[in-house]
Amino acid sequence: MNQKELGELRRRFRPEKCAVSRIYGCYVNTAREVVSYLDESLGRMPQDEAEKYLSLLKKSLSGTLGRNLIDIVFSTEQVMDSEEHRLLSALRESGLRDGEIRQAFYQKVIETLDMGESNYLILLAHDAYDVPSRGGDDQPGDSETVFQYILCCVCPVKDGKPELGYFPGENEFHSCTAGQIVSAPELGFLFPAFDNRTANIYNALFYSRSADELHHEFIDAVFRTEPPMSAAEQKEAFESALSGGLEDACSMAVVQAVHEQLRERIEEHRESKDPEPLALTAGEVGGILRSSGVPEDRVASFQEQCGERFGESAALNPANLIDSKRYEIKTSEATVSVDPAYSYLVETRVIDGRKYILIPVGEGVEVNGLPVGVAPPADSEEQA
Repeated sequence: MNQKELGELRRRFRPEKCAVSRIYGCYVNTAREVVSYLDESLGRMPQDEAEKYLSLLKKSLSGTLGRNLIDIVFSTEQVMDSEEHRLLSALRESGLRDGEIRQAFYQKVIETLDMGESNYLILLAHDAYDVPSRGGDDQPGDSETVFQYILCCVCPVKDGKPELGYFPGENEFHSCTAGQIVSAPELGFLFPAFDNRTANIYNALFYSRSADELHHEFIDAVFRTEPPMSAAEQKEAFESALSGGLEDACSMAVVQAVHEQLRERIEEHRESKDPEPLALTAGEVGGILRSSGVPEDRVASFQEQCGERFGESAALNPANLIDSKRYEIKTSEATVSVDPAYSYLVETRVIDGRKYILIPVGEGVEVNGLPVGVAPPADSEEQA
């Protein structure tokens, strides 16, 4: 799926747009016991409640593709004959109306999902989207296909905090506590994927609120696929490939060049509004290393280590490899943060036998928020 297709589905989750007729789910406590089941008509709910349910479901289609939203790919064997694909297909084909199938899904989730010390709500919805065709001018036309899909999200349920509340009968304010509050989804998924604006039963789209914690236990139980690497795991693997492959060639200047060029690609992709996720190969990163003067044997070693960690010819998401909003240099004595757009200003030098990290400064220098001047040494030419 790309960003445009994702946005098309997200716009469905308004009462006047979607074809969701019922909301299903179950409330589970920390002992993995079902407290209650949910099976309610969306049309018979008060409008504000219906909007809240749709908002929770919509959040499981939020975030960034490749970080919070991960492609789950089923093998041909799974699609042809596997318990996990049969269950997902049965949920979809029944429109979630079959209670036994829903119960089988709930049990699979409850037996495996680790939500720590939090109660949680499993929500399920089925939608049938009359996909409008696109004319040559990219304007909606008549519908050519109906995309039937299920959307699931898992929301932590937490105790409300004590607050002051007004009691009209007493004309006074008293402390009161809201009941159990349903939080934004922790994880969820869409099945099947909406690829090229049609159903792709070989894929699902998995959502995780935290890009660094993908709930591998849920992925293994529901999809039975190799869990993808989280954003944090991808960053760690990339950094290990750089340090392990380059060895002593992994200098400040080289890392600086890699960071700058990847950040530039991320910015260019954002400005282009290309709906397809940004991706590059280890070979392209190798080109950056070569242009930075890294020896060919070290470049080859880096690419080999990338192959071991990510798989041969893997597409890498630059946003997962670096922190494009932070550039930090740390020593045992100090930590310096630099605006990533100005990381090129950082230099390393050896002066009188000692190693230094140098950052040129202009006006506007502050120490703990206090404006200060930067005076040259007394014996410098400027003071002479």
